Amino acid sequence: MLHASDIARFYPEQTTTKHIKDRASEGFNKTYGIVHPAEQWSSNRGVRKSPYYDREAELGAVFYETVLWERPFWYESNAGLVEKYGDAVMPRTAEWESRWWSPIINAEHLQMRETAGLVDLTAFAIFDITGPGALATVQRVCMRQMDVAVGKVVYTPVLAPNGGFRSDLTVMRLGDDHFRVVTGGAHGMSDLKWFKDHAAEGATFTNLTDAISTIGLWGPNARAILSAVTDADVSNDAFGFGTCREITIAGKTVLASRISYVGDLGWELYVPMADGLAVWDAIWAAGQAHGLIPVGIGVYGTTGRLEKGYRAYGPELEGDFTVVEAGMAPKKIKDADFIGKEAHLRHREEAPAATMCLLTVDDHTSSTGEKRYMMGGEPILTKDGQPITDAHGRRSYVTSAGSGPSVGKHILMTYLPPEYSAPGTHLLVEYLGEQYPVTVSGSGALFDPNNDRILS
Repeated sequence: MLHASDIARFYPEQTTTKHIKDRASEGFNKTYGIVHPAEQWSSNRGVRKSPYYDREAELGAVFYETVLWERPFWYESNAGLVEKYGDAVMPRTAEWESRWWSPIINAEHLQMRETAGLVDLTAFAIFDITGPGALATVQRVCMRQMDVAVGKVVYTPVLAPNGGFRSDLTVMRLGDDHFRVVTGGAHGMSDLKWFKDHAAEGATFTNLTDAISTIGLWGPNARAILSAVTDADVSNDAFGFGTCREITIAGKTVLASRISYVGDLGWELYVPMADGLAVWDAIWAAGQAHGLIPVGIGVYGTTGRLEKGYRAYGPELEGDFTVVEAGMAPKKIKDADFIGKEAHLRHREEAPAATMCLLTVDDHTSSTGEKRYMMGGEPILTKDGQPITDAHGRRSYVTSAGSGPSVGKHILMTYLPPEYSAPGTHLLVEYLGEQYPVTVSGSGALFDPNNDRILS
């Protein structure tokens, strides 16, 4: 299903007369203009704010909007880090790629890798599934095994009947009959409806999106910071990766989940909206002795995930490609039936027509001598400039693009036919009418490929 045609995706705030009129008016003008890929809406802003909004504004947050949530993309308070890291921030001089972007993003990334970063993830959609039908529901909808120990965190694809991606999300088992789903804000309501549409008898749903905020804490000093604000044992032995448990911070109960979307040690911390500011302030105060900085979504959604090769729903994970092609097929398939299982089993027996790969740009120099940086959506070509098409007639194009400051490379993701997917293969990417050399690096992480930092 095309996301733009799925009316289930809307939140109540997006269906108000004011919002519709404001966005329709602004959208009409954009129809006849040149719209930058990252350009933000300016109408009807400030509708949904996290408990940390005022703190973020004081730190010079540059807010982008996602389903009417105001989210910091980078912080002007971190501007001094650009000088600290110099050319490692991969500066851009061309106006087009510099628009709606800042080298501060890459500087925040490097500082987080060195110390720690605090990220506002309140735009997540969160809902609980409880009752005697809860396990049967998540087993039916989720591809991965959901009958796990209480306290286990499972990242899982959600498939359509054809075996393509319907979503990808995280599920925490909080009790025998209690599961919490955390998913992207932009498609969270679509996910909620999908679970409801395929619910087993006895399953009850509670939408917690407006009740719970989320804080991300990552970096090599994350454990030291968290230890300073809680009496809970957060050592690696006591609090392993892929598990969750309740802890107390600043007298508030927080559900801590040890996972990472940025490729570093850390936690997602789920806290009631009313308690969020107290938790944020406690972590912020304790973090100053450990080099903690605020980090925006520019790191979380682009630079951090691209260095790790993490696929994102929409750009990489979509209905036209399979779990096998995305490089996410588990070694073992659960016995329980799930939506798309029959198709997925068939895909496992077939040779994939394409494979998700990471590419790095070898030379950014344009015909004018200025360096240019791809932004996503560009065609991938053979070395002699010919289009690349797989056995299903799908063209290869850049699904995601962005800086990899820790590896010093501009990273592209794309699906390639097997004959072009071997590491070391040299190809071209076409950007604004010019062709630039790129090299296939493989399908896995460019940064910390063994996950030593995450699992430490």
